[in-house]
Amino acid sequence: MMDNELQKEFREAVDFINGYTSLLPADLLLKLYAYFKIANQNFNNPGSKTPLINAFKANALIQARDIAPEEAMKAYIELVNKEVKKRS
Repeated sequence: MMDNELQKEFREAVDFINGYTSLLPADLLLKLYAYFKIANQNFNNPGSKTPLINAFKANALIQARDIAPEEAMKAYIELVNKEVKKRS
């Protein structure tokens, strides 16, 4: 079972991103997307109506496929703290 503190930090990082209104680079968004999906063990196909966006999202998931859910949570939190919060 995942550590409750890790889950709490992950949820706070997700909430921070969901409330973030400035533009972020596409590569950062794709990493966050992949880590989020893996952390939640949601491997459904990307839901964009744009095939190119779906391809980029699928590629991001493929690149991160060997990461465990706990590691994905940690990576998501680290990206938010190091790359997004410093922009705020």
